[in-house]
Amino acid sequence: MTLKEEDTVKHSADIAIIGGSGLYQMADLTNQRSVSISTPYGKPSDDIILGELNGVTIAFLTRHGQGHKFTPSKVPYRANIYALKTLGVRYIISVSAVGSLQEELKPLDMVVPDQMIDMTKHRASTFFGKGAVAHVSMADPLCPKVADILNRAYTQANINEGQCHAQATYVCIEGPQFSTRAESHWYRQMNADIIGMTNMPEAKLAREASIAYATLALVTDFDSWHPTEEDVSADYAIQNLMKNADNAQSVIKEAVALLAVEQPKSIAHHALAQALVTPVESMSIEVKTKLAALLPE
Repeated sequence: MTLKEEDTVKHSADIAIIGGSGLYQMADLTNQRSVSISTPYGKPSDDIILGELNGVTIAFLTRHGQGHKFTPSKVPYRANIYALKTLGVRYIISVSAVGSLQEELKPLDMVVPDQMIDMTKHRASTFFGKGAVAHVSMADPLCPKVADILNRAYTQANINEGQCHAQATYVCIEGPQFSTRAESHWYRQMNADIIGMTNMPEAKLAREASIAYATLALVTDFDSWHPTEEDVSADYAIQNLMKNADNAQSVIKEAVALLAVEQPKSIAHHALAQALVTPVESMSIEVKTKLAALLPE
């Protein structure tokens, strides 16, 4: 079933899952319905699927679209986050494939990062400009409360292979090519722990939308720095990603249950109210209409 945009307010969800490479659906999602949303920033990557995960209503969006249509640079990040905001989403769990930049982070491990380095070059990274200015704080770019829930969820899920690592730094590159060996060593010198292509500007936009955002990163490879391990390739990464997909869904189920019960107050939930420089009353009607889903009440 596809819901019209004007009906979406009646089908809202507090929690959203953004599925990355290899996670194009949630196997245990019941009572599914599809929502097609247009935003001032275009259409999202795909229709948003609303459904119930162990009795908790969630929204699920595949970042690259069904069939993996979008390269990391072409993902409509602003439309994705804006559409989720219109559904009332307050928490986002981003699931992402990453390479490891550290010996102790091995393929089939999971990582819940707390810091990010943005090396992207060609992506719209803000909702603001042209009549409205905001400067949100990104000192802690991932919500500590949601990250803590992900770490606890991993423990509750009783995963039998790999382990989960916290307090890691994710470096986001433009892609779609993987890094050179020299770049891989450079990122290690930055003290980055994992490398991916999709969590920026996603995390920045979620913060501007006052949504608490955290990442469950699935390690697939050692990028290209390791002296003895195989260099990353799409085939190799996807093979390891598919092995870990079921484990990731188990962690997500536990995390959704914890979020639904605890509903933690996040640093993100009032981020925009503290960041707006342009008074709302000074904005043009056109600008206020465009930003309507984001502006503080």
